Amino acid sequence: MQTQAISFKQMVSGLRAAIHPCRLALSCVSLAVLVSGCGQGQPDSAHAAIPAAPALSAAVLEVAPQRVPIALEAVGQIEGSKEVEVRARVSGILLKRLYHEGELVRAGAPMFKIDPAPFEIALAQAQAQLAQEQARNEQSRRESTRLKQLAAEKAISQKEYDDASSNRKLSDATLQAAQANVRQAELNLSYTDVAAPVSGVSGRAVRSEGSLITAGGDSLLTSISQVDPIWVRFSLAESDLGKLPQRRLVRGAQVEVSLILPDGSRYPGKGQLNFAATQIDPRLGTQQLRAEFDNAKGQLLPGQFVRAQLVAGQRDNVFLVPQTAVMEAEAGYMLFVLDKEGKAALRPVQLGDWIGSDWMVLGGLATGDRVVVDNLLKLRPGAAVSPLAPGQGKPAEPGTAAAK
Repeated sequence: MQTQAISFKQMVSGLRAAIHPCRLALSCVSLAVLVSGCGQGQPDSAHAAIPAAPALSAAVLEVAPQRVPIALEAVGQIEGSKEVEVRARVSGILLKRLYHEGELVRAGAPMFKIDPAPFEIALAQAQAQLAQEQARNEQSRRESTRLKQLAAEKAISQKEYDDASSNRKLSDATLQAAQANVRQAELNLSYTDVAAPVSGVSGRAVRSEGSLITAGGDSLLTSISQVDPIWVRFSLAESDLGKLPQRRLVRGAQVEVSLILPDGSRYPGKGQLNFAATQIDPRLGTQQLRAEFDNAKGQLLPGQFVRAQLVAGQRDNVFLVPQTAVMEAEAGYMLFVLDKEGKAALRPVQLGDWIGSDWMVLGGLATGDRVVVDNLLKLRPGAAVSPLAPGQGKPAEPGTAAAK
């Protein structure tokens, strides 16, 4: 039995020794299979290429030299081409107002009526005095004619004839004075009808009916502003004048003036300069100017503030780029420009004024340069750019419905 037991143990040990190498081999085979399965379809890491960064899509504008207008802008105030105060020319009681305040009145239209009764009486008295002087003058003329013939016949002395001649001349002068008094009385009577001296927009009535008006004193009744044509008064600083070829403006210069109204709209008519100061204001450093506009529809009102824009000449060989393409740095203004390889590079430029929504570039660009106008926040110097036309949308990404 002991011999059999030993034999059984030896047999088990032999079996274990035989099974262990098989398990080890099986494990190695399984690991090899797993490794080969995980790496199936993948390139060798030693031969894998690093992908290049994709080009950034951005709108690109190819610039060319242009001729642009020399435009200046200033704040202006509208005023009537004629500002007239309507005053009473005779004293009396104001009987009636004959116009509607704020309405357009024509030259010669009645506006006020002053009590005419005292002036009618004064005219009648002057006419009566004239009739008396006419009768005296006729008598003195007859007397002078009769005495002249008697003096020629030596029937009277020369003194009597000379006295008669002097009386006739005095009567002639008195008659002329009486005639002048009649004309003055007629004129004063006509002044009781206060008429509009010019055509324009009437103002508020300063005095009401029943008020005593004193000529030469507090006689203001209302005012009239002539609004067609109408004037716009404004000033330009010396720095703005320096941009003009002639360095200053003169009356009648070929300058086109347009207006921007308070609501932002543009007035349809164009104006012309009708006044330019001959010197610069030493206190403000500005030149005072005035332009005239047609205002048949009454759209412009005196006292209104507007923006006056002047176009005075042309500037050649300048470039225009959108304002969104310009960046400001410590060194000045910069643009992103594409090189021959289509990569972005920073370019310093010298800027002028705004032309609408564009910057005027005076230096730093050449004909044919390609300027990047959008997507600037993502752009870096040396980055590749996929150019798009300005206003063109971004291309569809691969795999999208649009790309398919």
